Amino acid sequence: MQSSSNSQAFTLITSLVLLLLLLLLLPSLSESQLISSESRTLLEIQKHLQYPPVLRSWSNLTNFCYLPSSPSLKILCFNGHVTELTVTGNRTLKLPGSFSSDSLFTVLTKLSNLKTLSLVSLGISGPLPSKIIRLSSSLQSLNLSSNFISGKIPKEISSLKNLRSLVLANNMFNGSVPDLRGLSNLKELNLGGNKLGPDAVPSLASNLITVSLRNNSFGSKIPDQIKKLNKLQTLDLSSNKFVGSIPRFLFSLPSLQNLSLSQNLLSGSLPNSSLCSSKLGILDVSRNLLTGKLPSCLSSKNFHNQTVLFTFNCLSVNGSPSAKYQRPVTFCENEAKQAVAAVKSDTKDKEKKEEDTGIELGLVIGIVVGVILVSAVLAGLVLVRMRKSRSKEDPFEPNNVDKVSVCSTNTRSTTSKTVPDLRRVPQTMRSAVIGLSPYRVFSLEELEEATDNFDAANLCGEQLYKGCLREGIAVTVRCIKLKQKSSTQNLAQQMEVLSKLRHMHLVSVLGHCIGTYQDHHPYAGSTIFIVQEYISNGSLRDYLTDWRKKEVFKWPQRMSIAIGVARGIQFLHTGVAPGIFGNNLDIENILLDETLTVKLSGYTIPLPSKVGAESPSSEDGEKEDVYQFGVILLQIITGKVLAAASSELGSLKLQLENGLRDEPSVLRSLADPCVRGTYAYESLRTTVEFAINCLCEDQGKRPSIEDVVWNLQYTIQVQQGWTSSGNLGLGGS
Repeated sequence: MQSSSNSQAFTLITSLVLLLLLLLLLPSLSESQLISSESRTLLEIQKHLQYPPVLRSWSNLTNFCYLPSSPSLKILCFNGHVTELTVTGNRTLKLPGSFSSDSLFTVLTKLSNLKTLSLVSLGISGPLPSKIIRLSSSLQSLNLSSNFISGKIPKEISSLKNLRSLVLANNMFNGSVPDLRGLSNLKELNLGGNKLGPDAVPSLASNLITVSLRNNSFGSKIPDQIKKLNKLQTLDLSSNKFVGSIPRFLFSLPSLQNLSLSQNLLSGSLPNSSLCSSKLGILDVSRNLLTGKLPSCLSSKNFHNQTVLFTFNCLSVNGSPSAKYQRPVTFCENEAKQAVAAVKSDTKDKEKKEEDTGIELGLVIGIVVGVILVSAVLAGLVLVRMRKSRSKEDPFEPNNVDKVSVCSTNTRSTTSKTVPDLRRVPQTMRSAVIGLSPYRVFSLEELEEATDNFDAANLCGEQLYKGCLREGIAVTVRCIKLKQKSSTQNLAQQMEVLSKLRHMHLVSVLGHCIGTYQDHHPYAGSTIFIVQEYISNGSLRDYLTDWRKKEVFKWPQRMSIAIGVARGIQFLHTGVAPGIFGNNLDIENILLDETLTVKLSGYTIPLPSKVGAESPSSEDGEKEDVYQFGVILLQIITGKVLAAASSELGSLKLQLENGLRDEPSVLRSLADPCVRGTYAYESLRTTVEFAINCLCEDQGKRPSIEDVVWNLQYTIQVQQGWTSSGNLGLGGS
């Protein structure tokens, strides 16, 4: 009897516990169940983005709130609403066909509870519509980077009062930037890699921590308003057209840690040494027109605490290893005068243009009013005439209406045919987006003139000559002997592939020439001469071994270079048909231009060379390229130069594997000391994991090149989130 009572009591208690657990779980389940209207909105977004691979599996049955997060997709829900939508693609061309940015943002505004919206590398083009103001008032983070969005940044963006992060980098925005002072919560602003300007820097929010305006066309002087940004830690104004002297206050901003002013037209002396902030750890004033001496706080004795880059100015730095990279003072003085004069001229032209525009506008308005009055009078006369004629003539015949209708239809049809279909635009025309001239066939005489008749003094590699075309363009010319039995048809097909080897992360092919020399010539017989870009800023090896370059080669730059290499490989594998595999991937063949943009050189040229083994299969070639990428990634992480087949590589790989299982301090100790304090530990850890996966002995277990790109994008997002939260310089924790 007692046992039965105990059993009933136990059953009752168990039921109550289960009921309590169910009641506790119900709120969380309801929070993750998306309302049907927002599910439909997400499917509309999928359609507007033209079904990118990361969204292709979505359907009416998809439970969006339970989708696993990945480097390329993240959806968060709360109380039945989407609060975060993050989609990262890998499109390098605009979305084709009837894509409309206006329609896309109309749909996006239906997600009324968004706090984070990130649409990166999805091929979005067209203007950013003013209806962006309709996005949720709670929106805190907006990232539309690496697309093709053009036109002006709408002033309505300054009405998103809760924004903490605004990233519109690497688009095609132009003109002036609206006043952003009203965004009092904004911590991160990244407008780099656009065509903004030439007006001065926009009015900025006072609580900003990170500002990047690099690689635009901002002119005039660096504005005084920056002195009010007391929380600013990172300021990047590089690769613009700023003139005048560097303001005195800039080196003494209380929180500033990283300052880049490189590749501008700044002149005069650097600020006084007494004004240097103790927190300023990274300073880059290279490639300007600066004169005078370095302040004592930036002298070589402090290089262990600071990274200072000041090459290619006109500074007096006698005794410094950088002295040979300084120009004559007269050069900087003359260039500075011309720069200031050019800015004044641009300002006058703009004022005159505005004045002329005002006059023209008044004239146009007068003409329009006159035309309207005359038209009204004529219309009245015609109407009177028609009324008189209708009483005398038969009604208007219906078949006349048909004739007019047919004519209109034909006109529309003809017009529609004149609009180019971007999907059918030849590759050589599309390449204009990376600033290359159209692919062409050179004459042998042109190349002999460019290389001084293939003089040995111009030899810069095996069968590779440096040259200069008549237009003043520096090039390299690669010489490859052809097989004697190469068919004309086969050669023509390979020339077609050759003409498509154009990408922002390749040393692109500009053209070719097929020539024949007599037996006594070094290139006797049929030879193809391939004309490529010339990149003069050194290789990845230089940046890992030269202390001057290595000091500014921090973790964010290394991750940017890593993903540039991966995207270059991805283009070789998938951007041309047939794909190009088994490429010669090595840190010496990874070149960097003046903006540290990666350019792969030494990759396989698909030609019927006289000597050489058969190309590997696509699968074997892809996995071999991924392995070589893993070797490159290991060198980027550790700063050590390794051979692909060396015992040191295996030893270092083992150390990193053990470091992943040990305390974080062990893995940090294996990273290059030069990146200390500039990385998020999670970014370092995931990059190491991925490098080890690329080096897997079983090639079947190595990731695909698409996986490589996606994983690197994830590590970069982790790094950007860590940096924007103000952690840079705090030890990489």
